[in-house]
Amino acid sequence: MILSRLAASALTLVLLVTIVFFMVHATPGGPAYSILGQKATPEAVRQLNVRLGLSAPLWKQYLVWWAHLLEGRLGYSYLLNRPVARLIAAYAANTLALYLGTITLSVLLSIAIGLVQGAFWGQWPARLIGAAQLVLYAMPVFFAGTILILYVAVKWRWLPAGGIADIRHAAPGVADYARHLILPVVTVGLLGTAGLSRYFGAAVHEELGKDYVRTALAKGLGFGAVLRRHVLRNALRPLVTILGLSFPYIFAGSVLVETVFDYPGLGFLLWRSALSQDYPVISAIVLLIGVLTVIGNLLADLVNGWLDPRERFE
Repeated sequence: MILSRLAASALTLVLLVTIVFFMVHATPGGPAYSILGQKATPEAVRQLNVRLGLSAPLWKQYLVWWAHLLEGRLGYSYLLNRPVARLIAAYAANTLALYLGTITLSVLLSIAIGLVQGAFWGQWPARLIGAAQLVLYAMPVFFAGTILILYVAVKWRWLPAGGIADIRHAAPGVADYARHLILPVVTVGLLGTAGLSRYFGAAVHEELGKDYVRTALAKGLGFGAVLRRHVLRNALRPLVTILGLSFPYIFAGSVLVETVFDYPGLGFLLWRSALSQDYPVISAIVLLIGVLTVIGNLLADLVNGWLDPRERFE
């Protein structure tokens, strides 16, 4: 199973790199105008493109891009005048903190809400939870972030409105970083919970209707014990699968959230690079997202194989 998943993952990455490269280079304009300004002369733009290697045929640039990737080189940022690998390393830690906080909050809330929804399926508690899930799922990320800023940060002044730390402190502590992280994590985490908890609640409801649950209840095991000891593990499988596929969606939400909260992560860097058409940075970040998504899918398969041994040979 692992070898087949790895082969499929390798093919996916090749296709991803190819599609991203040609889509990025198909956008109108170019980094030369971002560097020199929109009033730059055609001759100045041509000379800069020659110096940056952008005047070569597209197929040649594609081969050079692959050669650099195989050597572990992600390119050089035209606008920020820094190697792309250093840029990603500088911003990745912030996005990792945001992602881990979001996943932790979403999983814990989804399990708690899903257990209640599955146990009371068809009754008023489940209907109330379903209505809340629908509202949150349909809510745009930037809208939810703006509402939290207006009330939590501006009106009630409980938490900072944005940034990563208080600029008035020369050496911010961990507590200061954590306070600035709460609102972005809650924004993405709550919206992510809306979808995950729905899937988990449906899985719990399905498991409760199976024979092993009726057998356990007939033997005198309490309903709560059946949920914890039997239903929870089996119902986690679809949740794990969805988590493995959720990285692109969480990252997409992080792009908007990092922009709204002025949070210096990879999403913010990607947005800024897209505006300035910084090709190497865009390609490297999208490639990183693809690699992490493939790894997430592979890990989800391995965890599901541990939860259900029958999947190890599929």
